[in-house]
Amino acid sequence: MYLTLCHLIKIGKKIKIRPLNLSDKAELAKLANNKKVWDNLRDYIPFPYKEGDAEFFINLAIKEEPKQTFGIEYKGKLSGVIGLVKQKDVYQKSAEIGYWIGELYWGNGIATKAVELIIKYGFDKLGLNRIYTGVFEYNIGSMKVLEKNGFKKEGIFKNAIFKNDKVYNEHRFYKLNEK
Repeated sequence: MYLTLCHLIKIGKKIKIRPLNLSDKAELAKLANNKKVWDNLRDYIPFPYKEGDAEFFINLAIKEEPKQTFGIEYKGKLSGVIGLVKQKDVYQKSAEIGYWIGELYWGNGIATKAVELIIKYGFDKLGLNRIYTGVFEYNIGSMKVLEKNGFKKEGIFKNAIFKNDKVYNEHRFYKLNEK
């Protein structure tokens, strides 16, 4: 599995996805401990984000089989995290995608390429039929990343998000495996 994954993810050149490892702990904590990043994430991700949180998360990712959570590298440096959450039961051929990029790396096309890479992995290696996600209404950048990767807007869930003591709409996107 690892050799196949490495072959797949290296097509990104300056941008690639790779398994997380414990040596990423300090950098992951530094990148994730940012209110601007956290404002676009679900609340189960702690803030402030400490090295202990990073270690816990990395250990969970290491145990995954098959791998579904990856570090995003830009020019050889950890710049964010991306993952797929495979669904269960009658939804077993679907996965929810989630990703974030550290603020230092915003505006470099990193998320767009990382999403492209994980879509290919999800469809080709995990055998998924559908990848979907929800985006907070104010995260226009994430919506653009998805649209550039062929995601379609499925709908808007009115007043579905409660974040930072405010209510927001959630924009739902999906992409189907055309094979």
